[in-house]
Amino acid sequence: MADTAGRLLQLLTLLQRRPAWSGPELAEALGVDARTVRRDVERLRDLGYPVDGSPGPHGGYQLGVGADLPPLLLDDDEAMAVAVVLGASAGAAVPGVERGALAALARLDRLLPPRLRHQVAALRASTVALLSPTEPVPVDQLVPLAQACDAHQLSVFHYTARDGAPTDRRVEPYRLVATGRRWYLVAYDLDRRDWRTFRVDRISAVRVPGHTFVPRELADPGRLVAEAIAIAPYRYQAVVRVDAPAAEVARRVSSAVGVVEAAGSGTLLRMGADDLAWLAGRLAELDLDFEVLEPAELRDHLVALGHRLVRAHLRAGGPRRPPPSPRPGRAS
Repeated sequence: MADTAGRLLQLLTLLQRRPAWSGPELAEALGVDARTVRRDVERLRDLGYPVDGSPGPHGGYQLGVGADLPPLLLDDDEAMAVAVVLGASAGAAVPGVERGALAALARLDRLLPPRLRHQVAALRASTVALLSPTEPVPVDQLVPLAQACDAHQLSVFHYTARDGAPTDRRVEPYRLVATGRRWYLVAYDLDRRDWRTFRVDRISAVRVPGHTFVPRELADPGRLVAEAIAIAPYRYQAVVRVDAPAAEVARRVSSAVGVVEAAGSGTLLRMGADDLAWLAGRLAELDLDFEVLEPAELRDHLVALGHRLVRAHLRAGGPRRPPPSPRPGRAS
């Protein structure tokens, strides 16, 4: 009986994992014959679980749609993954979410078999998180904004701008975008008649009056956030052509630092900063050939920096002849 009960739980786990299984697939996964699979399916139906079946060579089994679906079951790998993610979420900078994660983690710990519980505990004890907890986002902002995005409902809230000025906003919320440190709302601002990005930790007093709207088209909300983070707020906005594929440049440049766009066999990289020296340093770190298209101040800064470095290293006993001059307007 114990073996049968365990097999039924395993069968439920398999049926939850994907929409449909054939009889032979279930028999192989369970290590039994097709007749045993049919008997086990009947046992589940007798227990009230809606398992639909279709005969024939292309038939199979799947969980039916209804209110009597079984509780979520996880295999060892899935349980381990959920426990680890919940443990990380419990330390995240989202007040309210970490409390829910801790409660779910405690419940999961009680349900895990001892050997998995010990593995999860060992993994947590050996892990150090480098997540920044300095910018908490209250759940009472995230939840109504997420619901408004999903239901296409107009939202009203107070917003503190980058310069500290308080404003009232009426928006059509579109998507929530999570970065490494913060959450952003992408929305159409009805008063400014344009798309805007809002840091969720600067949003307060969210109200959703209940008015619905037809969503406007926006191809890439993630790119809009990346441009708002990496380019828009800064004094200098650089456009750089990099002699490398976009995938390679994206691997070296975080989305919080620059926006990458394929341009033929090369890449256009857009970055922003208040400091030319910082931009020059980040471009040098790429270790790729590049050409600064704008601004002119950055080109001049790179030329002056290059001359200064060559002079300094010639004085220090470097090569007697300077290296060949790069083509005009290029740096590498």
